[in-house]
Amino acid sequence: MTEILKAADFASDQDIRWCPGCGDFAILKQVQHVMPDLGIPREQIVFISGIGCSSRFPYYMNTYGMHSIHGRAPAFATGLKTTRPDLSVWVITGDGDALSIGGNHLIHTLRRNVDLNILLFNNQIYGLTKGQYSPSSELHKVTKSSPQGSPDYPFNPLALALGANAGFIARSMDREAKHLQEMIRRANAHKGSALLEIYQNCHIFNDGAFDEFTDRASRKERSIFVSHGQPLVFGENDSKGIKLDGNKPIIVEKDEDFSLDELWIHDEKDLWKAQTLVRFFDDFAAEQELPRVFGVLYANERPTYETIVNQQVSNKKLNPEVLLSGKDTWSIKAN
Repeated sequence: MTEILKAADFASDQDIRWCPGCGDFAILKQVQHVMPDLGIPREQIVFISGIGCSSRFPYYMNTYGMHSIHGRAPAFATGLKTTRPDLSVWVITGDGDALSIGGNHLIHTLRRNVDLNILLFNNQIYGLTKGQYSPSSELHKVTKSSPQGSPDYPFNPLALALGANAGFIARSMDREAKHLQEMIRRANAHKGSALLEIYQNCHIFNDGAFDEFTDRASRKERSIFVSHGQPLVFGENDSKGIKLDGNKPIIVEKDEDFSLDELWIHDEKDLWKAQTLVRFFDDFAAEQELPRVFGVLYANERPTYETIVNQQVSNKKLNPEVLLSGKDTWSIKAN
């Protein structure tokens, strides 16, 4: 009989060593809450991390796991998933780990479409090394490594993922428990590389970075939660909506007597619209102050990397043993 698991069964016996108030606690709790619902035995689940505060995560999950090398978690996870496609493999990473030293590994994992669930904790700062600006920190960010303000333009993680041909991208927040649970389930259900960006508050070095999306006074005006087949509405009592004027998104209000049929209807499979959604907070949107988008922005499945590789391996004509023991030879000549 299949063992019935609870959230507590996924909690390890290790002392959690994050700073009090860290958003990582909330993310850990929601992951442990969701795991029993997935119906996957613990011995078939693996969490792989790189280096950073978030990368302590595997220690706190009562599953298999690996605390690997800075930025290289996607590479380790790719090797594991390719050789053991039966496993549920999760990558835990941060904005520094994934987008700086690990940027190359991340984009190639996404374009290859390895069946991994990648949880990117984005706090827009380097927390473990005590507060330097990260690849997702805003321009002119004053930190210990940029006392006059960062001169770097930040990465937009989900735009970067779409540019790498990711098949699934989503965004949530550490303080939105139910929404985060839903996004974790959706990422797990997707067959292929699934990138879930999670806004995570660093209480010590970048406290309040996402207050405009979490505070009661501003969250309804600054956040929009999209759902497939539903119009893009936000604001107090859904008093505002997003409409397309050609290819330009504009904000309309109910007192203008807009019709829901005229609003932008979210379609998870529409790549063009997804490319616009991920850029709602980039420079082109600054004039209107478009709300930040949360939810599944794009989801479209295609054959996975490990499926294609293992089909090649099983092809007897290309059997490595036959090739190595055959009569073909190669000559290498020095110039």
